[in-house]
Amino acid sequence: MKITAHLAFTAALTTGALLASALTAAAWGDAAMGSQIARYEGIAPDAPRSIEEVPLDPRTRATVAGIDVSGHQGEVNWQEHWNLGRRFVYVKATEGTGFKNPRFGQQYTGSRQIGMIRGAYHFALPNRSSGAAQANYFVDNGGDWAKDGMTLPGALDIEHNPYGDTCYGLSQDAMARWIKNFSDTYRARTSRYPTIYTSANWWAKCTGGREDFSATNPLWIARYAAAIGALPHRWGIHTIWQYSSKPIDQNAFNGAYSRLRALAAG
Repeated sequence: MKITAHLAFTAALTTGALLASALTAAAWGDAAMGSQIARYEGIAPDAPRSIEEVPLDPRTRATVAGIDVSGHQGEVNWQEHWNLGRRFVYVKATEGTGFKNPRFGQQYTGSRQIGMIRGAYHFALPNRSSGAAQANYFVDNGGDWAKDGMTLPGALDIEHNPYGDTCYGLSQDAMARWIKNFSDTYRARTSRYPTIYTSANWWAKCTGGREDFSATNPLWIARYAAAIGALPHRWGIHTIWQYSSKPIDQNAFNGAYSRLRALAAG
């Protein structure tokens, strides 16, 4: 009886471990831009809820509404977003070196067909492989740039780790080198530096300002509050502000539509 009970208990533990492993594996690739910002940094009650509530930067005095999407949004009704005045979008293409957004084709092509300026983004997993490996995977699976006036440079989504240690177990020096490796590889492949999506809090904690990307990489800042606040190390101005995650990730381009077209044109 004791042996039987022990075997049953061992089998249950094994089954539970396998199930937990399967659930963890199934979660890989499930990370969406900003999901960890909201989780770790919260949403302020006074955060803008629409483009009309976004305060204008006095240096540009103009803004353009946009969104970002991932596989979570499924088949996107692009006409609806166009009718709401949204004129640009970033679409998740890849994560790490083992996940491709299964909805990427419809989302990336559909947004272009409706008239939106579009770009692709990569969710970084710096503890899984090198920056170069992930940049190449990104470019090879939707993250390339085209000189067509309607394609934004690819974006590197670097934020809190959804699967473990917030800085992916890397030191600040190692993280900064990883980001530079990704950025340099992407530029070598496409002739453009990638936009960097992050939050000021994560950047300070996990890179410590060990590298200066402000002269080369456009900044896409994530903060769900009434104002952007301090920017990450050395950036003096932001290019895009992700100001809300509800009911969908909402973004404001910091400038007029002509400047958005110029960013796409390179």
